[in-house]
Amino acid sequence: MNPNARYAQSAFVDEYGQPYIILKEQDKRERVRGIEALKANILASSSLTHTLRTSLGPRGMDKALVNRDGEVTVSNDGATILEQMEVEHPAARLIVDLSKSLDNDIGDGTTGVVVMAGAILEQIPALLDKGIHPTRIADGLERAAMEAARHLETIADRIEFTKENTAPLLQPAFTSLSSKLVNKCGDQFSRIAVDTVCSVADFERRDVNLDYIRLETKVGGKLEDSQLVKGLVIDKGMSHPQMAKTIEDARLAILTCPFECPKPKTKYGLEILTPEEYRELAEMEQKYYRDMVKLCKDCGANLIICQWGFDDEANYLLMREQLPSVRWVGGMEIEAIAMATNGRIVPRFEDLSPEKLGHAGLVRELTFGTENQEMLSIERCPCTNITTVLIRGGTRMICDEAKRSLHDAICVTRNLIRDNRIVFGGGSAEIACSLRLAGLVDTVPGVDSFCYRAFADALEAIPVALAENSGLPGIETLTQIKAAQVRESNPVLGVDCTEKGTSNMREQGVFETLIGKRQQLMLATQMVRMILKIDDIIRPSADE
Repeated sequence: MNPNARYAQSAFVDEYGQPYIILKEQDKRERVRGIEALKANILASSSLTHTLRTSLGPRGMDKALVNRDGEVTVSNDGATILEQMEVEHPAARLIVDLSKSLDNDIGDGTTGVVVMAGAILEQIPALLDKGIHPTRIADGLERAAMEAARHLETIADRIEFTKENTAPLLQPAFTSLSSKLVNKCGDQFSRIAVDTVCSVADFERRDVNLDYIRLETKVGGKLEDSQLVKGLVIDKGMSHPQMAKTIEDARLAILTCPFECPKPKTKYGLEILTPEEYRELAEMEQKYYRDMVKLCKDCGANLIICQWGFDDEANYLLMREQLPSVRWVGGMEIEAIAMATNGRIVPRFEDLSPEKLGHAGLVRELTFGTENQEMLSIERCPCTNITTVLIRGGTRMICDEAKRSLHDAICVTRNLIRDNRIVFGGGSAEIACSLRLAGLVDTVPGVDSFCYRAFADALEAIPVALAENSGLPGIETLTQIKAAQVRESNPVLGVDCTEKGTSNMREQGVFETLIGKRQQLMLATQMVRMILKIDDIIRPSADE
């Protein structure tokens, strides 16, 4: 037996026949190469996408995820579900990154993009069995996706709205909320989403800065108690119960220095031998506090916002001087308050001056429930763009899901302001693109025709999933809608998920943004292309 035979698969030999190492500790590694590696990646990724398939659409099911601490998250948002899952397979992690990418860029459609990617992956093994090279498959799928994106633009419609007339934006926002836990309050939340985005939008530049929008949650009450506040709401209260709860024409001193005596940075000991020394030390400490409060009063401030804590003595002096104060305000909130009130963040008391104060027309403390839970509302700020949505709910889980749902609706409205073109939902756009690609199969030369056919079949997975999740026969519903679209030349016919009696999505008012739908197709295709490029998997063995 050739002594080098056992190294043939994992090492090379030099001119003297001696093996040399390519991979560190290669005898302890598991390695899968070629078509087997590709099919293993496709299987792992497809298994993950099947988890989200039943969550697609307005009748989709929710998923309950329990973390290591026993906390339960109930959601049907694709990005949230994948983020909570502990995915170990390297190729399946690309699916998680895919949903995060769409969530960061578009904000909606994270479940649909994962289902679409899984449908494309399921078509790959048949193409590989035909002997088509993975690179040719990847290029053909990308050309098919670009053709589908171009066809989306031809069937797209426009929503006309102005800064004064934002009512047309309500229906797309309501559509994004229809599959969420908060759909029973869809009218209220869609109105909140539209009003929030329009209050910070620049309609001339067609741009929206989401940094001006804050979403705050407070457990207690009902979802209907959620409200939009033109200003800031922070989860803090006054530092002393006897301080004023409402301040008109507030002048805010925004501090990042504590109301405490200076302390050495090293270990020290202080020896007090006589009562006179103790009184002198106490008087010195009180003088520090009096000087701090005096500097705040002299600059004209009538409200203190401090990032750090207060000593009890300082808190008492602030109350006695009728100077309301808020302590332990987070760094992000401090920056938001400074931006909203046009104030300066002051690191030292000596730097306080009237020019550095922030201004607000009204600052009030909001009280919730019977346990004196407080929040601070800063309204009528000079920077009128900043808004806060205060979300209420019976439990923490409901508040978090309502926050995620409202974020999706806000992103949909933002996308419409950027590009007011829409396509119709219910799987109608996917069926129209599938018919378009199927009609081009005979005209596309080479192996691309197989890729066009595979992409057309993958597009049909979306309406099939919508129908199955709504309790309808998937294949039968799909064939009926395809036949109706071809017969009537009407690309707005889709799956009647809510059983309203019509398949016309324009009459039902089911819209999706063109920019979001196009990004779903392109991102799913890019992810599949990335998986097709992997032909070697090297990982530690199970015994290591």
